[in-house]
Amino acid sequence: MSQVRLILALHDHQPVGNFDGVFDEAYRAAYLPFLEVMEGYPEIPFVLHTSGPLLEWLVDRRPEYVARLRRMVEAGRVEILGGGFYEPILTMIPHRDRLGQIRAYSRYIEENLGAKVRGMWIAERVWEQSLVSSIAEAGIEYTILDDAHFLRAGCRPDDVLGYYLTEDEGRLLKVFPGSEALRYNIPFREPHDSYEYLRRLAERRPGATVVFADDGEKFGSWPDTFDHVYKKGWLHRFCDMLLGNRDWLETTTLARAVDVTLPEGKVYLPDGSYREMTEWALELDAQAVFRRGLARLEGLSEGGETARFYRPGGFWRNFKVKYSECDEMYARMLAVSSRLASAEAGGTADPDYLEVARQELYRGQCNCPYWHGSFGGLYLPHLRNAVYHGLIAADNALDDAQGQTGPRVALEVADLNLDARQEVRLENEAMIALVRPARGGHLYELDVRRIATNLMATLDRRPEPYHEAIREAARRGDNGGSGLSAIDGTGPLAIKQRGLEDLLVYDQHPRKALVDHFYPLDLSGDDLVAGREVEQGDFVEGAYLARVQRDGRRVAVVMERPGRAGDHAIRIRKTIELHAGSPDLSVAYLLEDLPRDVCLHFAVEINLAAMAGHDPDRFFSDAAGVRLGMLDARLDLAHASGVCLTDEWLNLSVALGWTESAGLWTFPIRTVSRSEGGIEGVFQSSVILPHWHVTADERGTWEVHLRIGLGAARSQLLREPAADQRETIRRTAEAHAAL
Repeated sequence: MSQVRLILALHDHQPVGNFDGVFDEAYRAAYLPFLEVMEGYPEIPFVLHTSGPLLEWLVDRRPEYVARLRRMVEAGRVEILGGGFYEPILTMIPHRDRLGQIRAYSRYIEENLGAKVRGMWIAERVWEQSLVSSIAEAGIEYTILDDAHFLRAGCRPDDVLGYYLTEDEGRLLKVFPGSEALRYNIPFREPHDSYEYLRRLAERRPGATVVFADDGEKFGSWPDTFDHVYKKGWLHRFCDMLLGNRDWLETTTLARAVDVTLPEGKVYLPDGSYREMTEWALELDAQAVFRRGLARLEGLSEGGETARFYRPGGFWRNFKVKYSECDEMYARMLAVSSRLASAEAGGTADPDYLEVARQELYRGQCNCPYWHGSFGGLYLPHLRNAVYHGLIAADNALDDAQGQTGPRVALEVADLNLDARQEVRLENEAMIALVRPARGGHLYELDVRRIATNLMATLDRRPEPYHEAIREAARRGDNGGSGLSAIDGTGPLAIKQRGLEDLLVYDQHPRKALVDHFYPLDLSGDDLVAGREVEQGDFVEGAYLARVQRDGRRVAVVMERPGRAGDHAIRIRKTIELHAGSPDLSVAYLLEDLPRDVCLHFAVEINLAAMAGHDPDRFFSDAAGVRLGMLDARLDLAHASGVCLTDEWLNLSVALGWTESAGLWTFPIRTVSRSEGGIEGVFQSSVILPHWHVTADERGTWEVHLRIGLGAARSQLLREPAADQRETIRRTAEAHAAL
């Protein structure tokens, strides 16, 4: 029988900021046992892409694994793929960073594995044709995408084999289509199913080259796969099947296939990613419409064949539209990248600090928290925090590179979040504060520079496609069971906690800071927690007019807005100021044109994130230092002049104070999201809501001054991760579900 070439390519990845326990569990469940099995089959070569964050961890924590892998590389048994160092979505980052990430990772691979990189893995297979010139310029010869990319370009299904040439700006790249059929067979079905598929291919297309390319975590880390792949011997049986059919089935690598075969032709591929990703990028209503339309099309005569041309659905970049938090990270990342490029072009910055800034910027470009689908992604606070940590650390390094040390203060006015409106950046040596006057005058980022943490890395609660299934499970009394679609859409996905339906409350405004509310006089904290918020003002997201003030030691933004509170026309002036050498951000509120002899219920909402919610060493306290509860506590205090939030793990204390005694509500924001292990609730932030019953003075005004003070915790302890973080690690380990 004529020969078929089979290429087995695995992609092993852990994101920047993932818990060490998740790295270790994935190593023990998937990466190490797979390598051990393949060491016993020297006749079977394979292709491996290990992402930069994971390879760094392996070099540091598991050097014996790296040494074993290097020996296999030197023996010609493993081809190593490169890629962006910290697994960025290449279309999301500037051309200069694409080149830098790819080249830097190729060097790192050569240093640690002795491999000369020729091909690369493209994160999430997010493709735009303009990537060709960047990838080729970075020294890469070939890559892998899904066969669906080729089908959408008009290739016939029988022709999606081997590799094709594609081009941009005169640069050429070879692109292999990965087989979706094999991706769904391996390792979930018995080896004989793959044998039958390959045998039919050999009869139909003798001499063909076919590629299996998918996540290495499928081989042990995904739920139930460790027993299936190793304890029940699937991988051994699969390898034995390959060896038993060497007379017609040759296992090879991408490099060898390129060297001994000609391209199938030339193709220009449409923008896209794998099928599921293009659906996840759609808004909720659009997903439902898309799925209904596709089902109707596939039900028509010849509709299944035609559907491939209509399948793409959404566009990856629209995750930045669907989730404003993605867009905020993206805009912040671009600003740091631009600042680094300017510092390099200036020629006077310290090159050592520039290199630190570059590495931190690249870490802040790791793709995982910039989107959400079947994996936690954006919904996982530790991944968002890791991105911000890299970006803030890069800013700090650039300050050092440019000799900006000691007490200082600066202010910038620009379109910082790419919304065609002007935002304001205030910074000193202790913090960076970003304010958006055009949207409620919110403080939407507050960076603690000492620990490179953004306290406004919050997340709004939104409806997601799987939420209705949670409600349905609750109606059936199946709160702790299963019944949702798994990662591949073919099996059940567990609902991991009881009572999740009670958390399905959706936010009507961004969960940021300095959000200005007017409530009914009788509104309670219980109403807010239950989502029964009644807004009587138009200041929450209304546009404020702004002007800035600068002098040598102080910067400020003064924002004003006429609006309504109930039936009354009033005006708010809100001033945010920062001083050189100060760890405090000061905010002054002046309410003007207040009605006489009328009481208004005014509140200022402050959301603080990046701190764990449920652990004894993460807590609220009053001005006297008396603990009031953990950071996920609900508080309802009649009289308070302030509150302090402490996170001893971060060595951080945030002191909030106000000059007029207030009622105080606090409550946690928890989202409900899915990941590969199941559906769960995740703590995102603490809401702090001082509120006042306001009456006008003789001038028709009322004012209050707020302070947000950043300091060290009273005691810095070397501790384990917080209890809720430890629980995440435990559940992840139980599910063998590495991110």
